[in-house]
Amino acid sequence: MSGLNAQLVQFAPILLMVVLFYFMLIRPQQKRQKEHLNMLNNLKRNDTVVLSSGVIGKIMRVEDKEVGVEIATGVTVKVIKGMITEVRAKGEPAAANDAKS
Repeated sequence: MSGLNAQLVQFAPILLMVVLFYFMLIRPQQKRQKEHLNMLNNLKRNDTVVLSSGVIGKIMRVEDKEVGVEIATGVTVKVIKGMITEVRAKGEPAAANDAKS
C-alpha cells in the first residue's frame, strides 16, 4: 500500500502542472476566441474596424465570410472576417497625441 502512495506523490506535481497549464493558458485562450467570434458575428454596416495589418476602415457590406471595408473615400476592399481584430464604436474619440510640442 505504501508503494501506491509513493507513486501518487511522484505524479502529484505533474498532475498539478497540467491543471495549472489548463487554467493559465488554455482556458483564457478559449475565452478570447469565443469573444472574437461573437464580435465577428455581430458586425454591421458603418462599424469602424481595425484590421490585423493596422488599417482602419468602415464596413460597407457584410457577407458570410468576407466584409467590404472602405479604407478611403471611394476605396472599398474585400477583407476576410477573421482579419478584423477590433471593432471601434461610432463616435469613439481618437487617442491623444502624446508628442505635443
